[in-house]
Amino acid sequence: MSYQVIEGGVTAPKGFFAASTAAGIKKQGVTDMALVYSQVPCVAAGTFTTNVVKAAPVKWDQDIVYNKPTAQAVVCNSGVANACTGTEGFGYCSETAKAAAKALGISEEAVLVASTGVIGRQLPMEKMAAGVAVMAPQLKDTLEAGTQAAQAIMTTDTKKKEVAVSLEIGGKTVTIGGMCKGSGMIHPNMCTMLGFVMTDAAISKELLQKALSASIQDTFNMVSVDGDTSTNDTVLLLANGMAGNAEITEENDDYKAFCEALDYINTCLAKKIAGDGEGCTALFEVKVVGAESKEQAVTLAKSVVTSTLTKAAIYGHDANWGRILCAMGYSGAQFDPEKVDLYFESAAGKLKIIENGVDTGYSEEEATKILAEPEVTAIADVKMGHFEATAWGCDLTHEYVNINADYRS
Repeated sequence: MSYQVIEGGVTAPKGFFAASTAAGIKKQGVTDMALVYSQVPCVAAGTFTTNVVKAAPVKWDQDIVYNKPTAQAVVCNSGVANACTGTEGFGYCSETAKAAAKALGISEEAVLVASTGVIGRQLPMEKMAAGVAVMAPQLKDTLEAGTQAAQAIMTTDTKKKEVAVSLEIGGKTVTIGGMCKGSGMIHPNMCTMLGFVMTDAAISKELLQKALSASIQDTFNMVSVDGDTSTNDTVLLLANGMAGNAEITEENDDYKAFCEALDYINTCLAKKIAGDGEGCTALFEVKVVGAESKEQAVTLAKSVVTSTLTKAAIYGHDANWGRILCAMGYSGAQFDPEKVDLYFESAAGKLKIIENGVDTGYSEEEATKILAEPEVTAIADVKMGHFEATAWGCDLTHEYVNINADYRS
């Protein structure tokens, strides 16, 4: 491992500042806007929802990431998603960017925007513009400012989600820090939430995008809370080069070290989302090993982690392994169920549940003890090869229904 986990989030890398405010978009007094700013222009990369219904901010950001050379700021609000809002909603992206550009003294085309919350409502632009005006003078590069920004972008999340690492590249200390939000409407297909990752590494725009796109496949795209792919899914990665390392322009050892650290950031954030699924009591990890291909392993792991019956069994601490084997069976991947070994593992121990597709006569009491932990792993060995994949989700509880039955109320 070439990186070291450090304290902080988006303000951990050099030159990045953050601010947040209670603009009144949500309940009075609740922080609901965040601003992240780099003191110098950044190259930007992004991955976005595959949902045909794309929110206005997604379209705005795609244009900047794909067609503009640099970006320097991100404005994010919670409470209103600005999705299914037509030309008026897209125009509000421009108005938000103009307000930030004016306050920060940068180009409108250097401002990325993101929204999360209720679909179908228009942004309250007076509050948005006022929020930007309040935040710009309050920008700080402190860890506290980054943490407050992570709190401001939460919707049904119960805890802020941030992480940072440092590593050495070309004799210089490079830092990567990120924050995200996501608790419901979470399902693999890029990218199940909002994520903002900042780095002071010097790296080409082309390789930055390549690193992010590759990392997403094994991290955010392996998360599912409820099977719903959001209209607003966005992950943005900005690099300002202020670490002073020689620019990474080829896929050398420096690039590999950067990718390894980025994978850790994205994996950590993805697991934080899964572990904070709406109403959940446990992070549920599914690891498929011994697969004949990576594709087969991914398909099987995703099928199990999204199985409603399996998620309900995890909530009940019930080692109902038939539901897992069933979910593997309808995944579309071919395997021999009479060769599968299945284990449950947690901080309370590891237990083989089935061997070659048959019940091992395990202790139900021990299984329940393992499944009662806040982090639970199911390991399925299909004995066909050496490929593996891991997916993350959570249990399905009564509280999930309560939260989503009155989300707008």
